[in-house]
Amino acid sequence: MAENENQPREYDAVLGGQSEIPLGAAVLGGIPGVKTRLASPIVEVRIAALKDALKYGEAGLDLILEAWRDESMQVKCAAFSLLQDRNEAKVKQNLDKFIPIFNFDVITVNAKGEEISRRPYSANFFPEDLGDGFVLEMVYIPGGTFQMGGTENSSEQALHQVTVKPFFIGKYAITQEQWQAVMGNNPSYFKGAKRPVETVLWQDAVEFCAKLSQKTGKNYRLPREAEWEYACRAGTTTPFHFGETITPDLVNYKGNYPYASAPKGLYRQETTPVGSFPPNAFGLYDMHGNVWEWCSDRWHDNYNGAPTDGSSWETGGSDYCVLRGGSWNHYAVYCRSAYRDGVTLGGGRKIFGFRVALVSGFSAF
Repeated sequence: MAENENQPREYDAVLGGQSEIPLGAAVLGGIPGVKTRLASPIVEVRIAALKDALKYGEAGLDLILEAWRDESMQVKCAAFSLLQDRNEAKVKQNLDKFIPIFNFDVITVNAKGEEISRRPYSANFFPEDLGDGFVLEMVYIPGGTFQMGGTENSSEQALHQVTVKPFFIGKYAITQEQWQAVMGNNPSYFKGAKRPVETVLWQDAVEFCAKLSQKTGKNYRLPREAEWEYACRAGTTTPFHFGETITPDLVNYKGNYPYASAPKGLYRQETTPVGSFPPNAFGLYDMHGNVWEWCSDRWHDNYNGAPTDGSSWETGGSDYCVLRGGSWNHYAVYCRSAYRDGVTLGGGRKIFGFRVALVSGFSAF
């Protein structure tokens, strides 16, 4: 039988040049082989080479650090995923340089809304240049497993375990100036460059993601519902990432309808600029209140049959799409981490906004 010339043999070696490297091909071993594959025009080949580089100690680490200069954000994110938990000084210095860190305090309150702790945290992010001085800050969310859902509403049931892969999500909801930079208009009722864009249909949010992807060369999209709740909770299991309740000092909501034992408070009757209130432990702002945020999933009345891998649930269900987080015009109970709502695709009121997400690590953008 004639040998298949396209089948890689264990003694084959790719010597570089302009030829593309087959994904399954055997290559030169050791550091020279890793270097050869890192010169490939194929992103997946470069990512696979980075994984192999870890086998070669200091020399391998240096190659992974060098990957921060790669033009592909996917390769940069792969390098970040490989190095994020390492303790070498030069690794930490480069992590801060290429995916910078920002610092913040995380506040926890009791059922009366009284602050019981304030702890320093940090998170990694990268700035996406939208042109004309406008920047979109994307925060890195480490993957993990959490209990999704709640017990206060039938649509939040049943509680189920979900595993979410690492991803990036907007530090803030998309602002009016960011929307203007990408879409060239501003549909918002409450005008303000730093306020979240609102009066946005689900289709409008999807179109924004498509145009942003075309502008940046990355695959931006709406968050999946499981990603959204995981990002909102940031490791907490309480009704809010702040703890047992919220107050108008922490969240923009209908403050005269409190939750748990919190007192009545201010009802602002409008949106507020993003970042006006403290973030959660992932460094995300306004996950409770201000504007409802669109997710990619179609609405289902409960979690029976829901995916457990963090994927978007788009089969079955209704023509409605999922909204999360509550708004400036909603009671505190509707702003809980687990609370969910569904609205027709044609729905777009001055309480509806969104933030964008981006896959991290080894998954294709």
